[in-house]
This record gives sequence, structure tokens and C-alpha cells, in this order.
Amino acid sequence: MPDFNLRRPSILVPPLTPFTAKLKIDYIALKNGIDAVVERSKPALIIAAGVEAQEYQFLQFKERLDLIRATIDATDGRAPVAVGISHPSFKIAIELAHFAEKHGASAVQLLAPQKPTGGAPTTSELVRYFESIGRETRLPFVLYLNAGPGADVSIPATVELAKLDHIKYIKESSRDLSRVSRLITEIELAGHARYFTTMQMLLITLQLGGAGVTLPPPASEIANLIIDAYEAGNLPRAIELQQVFATYPSRWMSYGLAAVMKASAEYLGVPVGQPYPPYNAVQGADLEELQRFLATHFESLESRAHA
Repeated sequence: MPDFNLRRPSILVPPLTPFTAKLKIDYIALKNGIDAVVERSKPALIIAAGVEAQEYQFLQFKERLDLIRATIDATDGRAPVAVGISHPSFKIAIELAHFAEKHGASAVQLLAPQKPTGGAPTTSELVRYFESIGRETRLPFVLYLNAGPGADVSIPATVELAKLDHIKYIKESSRDLSRVSRLITEIELAGHARYFTTMQMLLITLQLGGAGVTLPPPASEIANLIIDAYEAGNLPRAIELQQVFATYPSRWMSYGLAAVMKASAEYLGVPVGQPYPPYNAVQGADLEELQRFLATHFESLESRAHA
């Protein structure tokens, strides 16, 4: 099984997916967005078509493959790439894993799935699901935990999944400090897998011994600055930077994460288009408020972080 060493702490970044007016993938804008991610966020791993904010779920299967291939090509070896292979059917997930192998991916990311026939999946069902896919690929897994689009996986079940040999990394989407602190102890510090959380939990994750964070651009740029300040021993600056995530993007989350990140990227000079319809872009007074926030709290962050 191939492996790669992620620096610790690390940022895993899923680039945003731009669409043309005809709702096709805008490959030029995708490449420009990935270039910005590599330069500004310093990702240890880029996620291709793996999270909901990438809007890959709106694509036909062939388009999803095209997005995966284009992301790997645009990254061009500047960072390892984990390919999202999430699907309720383990057979289709295996097909996606084989495609990822063929095109040079370093890992795959797989959402712990809802049970399509209803009811919550049991721990044994989840273990069988991941084992059945893990037997068919040599790539290490990022286990993606996100209750809602995926299953609400209990702490004991998460620990059991982390013990599977092919699960090397875990992306936790909850903001539950009691859950996060326990899983850092029982997974990361126990040596089972590297444990990554989300933006609001980044600094406390680092302090508790976790591996880092997964989040899309341009929020990933703030995360990079937080990690830099933390590693430099400048805790007051890390706290100041972390406080940006107290209101960003939550103040505008009624539009959805993709919409807020796309509006932010546009304002910061990396156009990635509009959210996939029929879902609204951030607009009107909300957009003006977001832009004022970015001007105040974002554009000067790099200079402030290194002051």
C-alpha cells in the first residue's frame, strides 16, 4: 500500500468546482483555483471531488470522473491528491478507487454512508462496507465523517473504523468538543489514524494533539496562517486568527458553504463562478456585508499574522 508523509499539523483542501453558464466544469477556472490553493494554503493533501462544497454531486458520473482527472492534472504533483469515491454502492466506490489509482492519486476519501434502505447503519455494516472497498484498492483511505449527507457515526464505531489497516486519515465534520477531544485521544494519540477536524475546531484540535483541518478555499488560507502562528509559538496571534472563524462563514451559511466560499474567492481575486442552480449565490445586503467582513478581517490577515 503506498503511503506518504503529511507534515504535522496539516491542511487538507478540497478546491471549489467552477461551472460555465452551460453548467459544464470550467477547467480554466478550476486550474486557476488549484494554483491559488497550492500557493496560498500550502495544502498537505488536495481532495478531488470529495466533499459537498465541491458540488460534485450535481455531476453525471462521467463528469465526476472528468473532475477527478482534471484536479489531479492541475495539481501536477505539487501536492498529493486524495480522490473522493463516496457512493452508497461499494461496487461503484471500488470503480472510482480503481480510476483514482490509474490516474495517480495518493489516497481516496470515502464518506461513511447513510443506509439507503432506511435506518442507521450498524457498526458491523459500516466495517463491512469499508472492508469490502479496502480489499480492492492499494490506496490509503481518508474516512469522511459528516452526519447529514452521511451517517451519524458513534464514537465507538469511529474508533472501530479507525483500526482498519487501510484507514490512515479521518476527516471529522462535527463541532462537538467532547467528541473531538475523545477521538483525538482514542484515534490520533493511540496511533490508529491521523485525525483532522473542521475550521471552528482547528486551534483546539492542534492543542489537543490532533493532525489538522480539512476545509475549502479561501478559508484554508486562514487555516494556514493559524498553523504558522501556532507552530511559531505565537498563541495570541493564533487565537486572533482563529476568532475569524467564530463568525465566518457561519453568519452567511443560510446560503450554504459553497456559496459563501465562492463569493469570498471572487472578492479575493480567484473567480470560481456561481453555485450550481437552483441554489442562490450570496447576494444583496448579505453580499455587501460579506465583502466588508473580508476587507476587514481577511485581506490583511497575512501581514498581521507575520507582524
